Amino acid sequence: MSLESFSNFQNTSPGEKGIIHLDKITKSYYMGKQELLVLKGISFDIHKNEYVALMGPSGSGKSTLMNILGCLDSPTGGSYVLNGQDVSKMVDNDLAEVRNKEIGFVFQQFNLMPRLSALENVALPLVYAGVPKKQRLEIAMHVLDKVSLTDRSHHRPNELSGGQCQRVAIARALVNNPSLILADEPTGNLDTKTSIEIMDIFGAIQAAGNTVVLVTHEEDIANYAHRVIRLRDGVIETDKRKTEAYQPA
Repeated sequence: MSLESFSNFQNTSPGEKGIIHLDKITKSYYMGKQELLVLKGISFDIHKNEYVALMGPSGSGKSTLMNILGCLDSPTGGSYVLNGQDVSKMVDNDLAEVRNKEIGFVFQQFNLMPRLSALENVALPLVYAGVPKKQRLEIAMHVLDKVSLTDRSHHRPNELSGGQCQRVAIARALVNNPSLILADEPTGNLDTKTSIEIMDIFGAIQAAGNTVVLVTHEEDIANYAHRVIRLRDGVIETDKRKTEAYQPA
């Protein structure tokens, strides 16, 4: 996957300011009258063009943190500033708008609409953004070309391989030119060869200027990132940057 393929999807916001700024984020749930504190004061910044992996064992809080980063949930306490906007106190409608404009999601289960073609799935965020049909299909086809899937554009998900479905999902994540690509276990349903191909695409996306946050429990997948944040029991256990990204043999 050539780096030039993604050159039109670079984020242009100032590099000096963090795309993500978390300050003492807490999250609690209630089981009857008992409070369960899942996140216990999480603070970190992620800057433009960083490639970060979030890791942690089951129960560490990484899924809860991912939901907050993706504006799928709100923190109980603390502040979350995403690309200059304090989203931590936003209501659901405003969060939905932020999600559509600022975040491109890639999920383990692909989350494609089964009755829609690959092209229509990629164009879906543009429907919500109010882009006219002809224009959104043109944009979607252009992004499908970036992931080498124009020849499968009119196929439905059940006619595509797992790797092809994840390429469609990545194209959908890119179509609005978001500030952040958030990937949740993106290779969890893929074989080793296909996983490497998908991770190469994420590497090309990041190298072209995008910010990528990857949630994974797999060490070999986390090794592709340039920075690894490990959670345990709702707190940050380690936050380490690497001088060089992992390159598969």
